[in-house]
Amino acid sequence: MEHISAAHALTQAAATQEDPGLGNLLRVVVVVMVVGCVLVGWLLLRGYRK
Repeated sequence: MEHISAAHALTQAAATQEDPGLGNLLRVVVVVMVVGCVLVGWLLLRGYRK
């Protein structure tokens, strides 16, 4: 097992924190999907009212 110094571990942790990845993109996609589903449901139910 390789020994990792504390300074090296902190450097790696800081480097991964700078790269957020796909978190924000996935959050936006989920919000857009939910709003789209609500809008489509509202339009469909509005059409069946008549």
